[in-house]
Amino acid sequence: MTSASAHPIRVLLVDDDPLVRSALGLMLGGQVDLTVVGDAVDGRDGVARARELRPDVVLMDLRMPRMDGLEATRTLLADPQSPKIIVLTTFDADEHIVEALAVGADGFLLKDTPPPEIVAAIRAVAEGDPMLSPSVTRTLIERLRAEGGDNRSARARDQLATLTEREHDVALRVGQGLSNAEIAAELHLSVPTIKAHVSRLLEKLEADNRTQIAICVHDAGLA
Repeated sequence: MTSASAHPIRVLLVDDDPLVRSALGLMLGGQVDLTVVGDAVDGRDGVARARELRPDVVLMDLRMPRMDGLEATRTLLADPQSPKIIVLTTFDADEHIVEALAVGADGFLLKDTPPPEIVAAIRAVAEGDPMLSPSVTRTLIERLRAEGGDNRSARARDQLATLTEREHDVALRVGQGLSNAEIAAELHLSVPTIKAHVSRLLEKLEADNRTQIAICVHDAGLA
């Protein structure tokens, strides 16, 4: 995908609730660097529209008729030139978060996320920086903790002990749900430097994504 700095980020809205689509459209329409290229009423329509319109980012509802958001996400991410996908979820749909993570979605937001945070998440995901709202991260961590064994905390502490001081600082902020840009601002470092630290964290902690880094931090009792 071309850098979001080169052209407005093209966004497709997929939700069966017309009020949600309208509200998102109005909110995003006021951003000079974002443009809503279309919307869809369910997952099947969303897949067709995404293939037709080639958006950079898709905001994907989970619970929809005909084809739900999980199946639509799985279908689109199998395409050679797939868009970035941010899943919209609610607390009563938290049983789907783990599955959506496994499917490969780039972001997870609650529908009541404040508008500035939704906009920031779209920008971050468009630039390749996966995003999870702190509430979704906590829900996911609580679920995985309930499923885990008694040795999770000890193992997490052992893993974090292998990190350098700077990697530890970055890991803690990933655990707080901060984006690369937010971490860079707090630590007075460049975004590319933070991305390099996150890459090393993924390797050292044997994690597949930022969420697993956050889970490790929470299991160690540090966030």
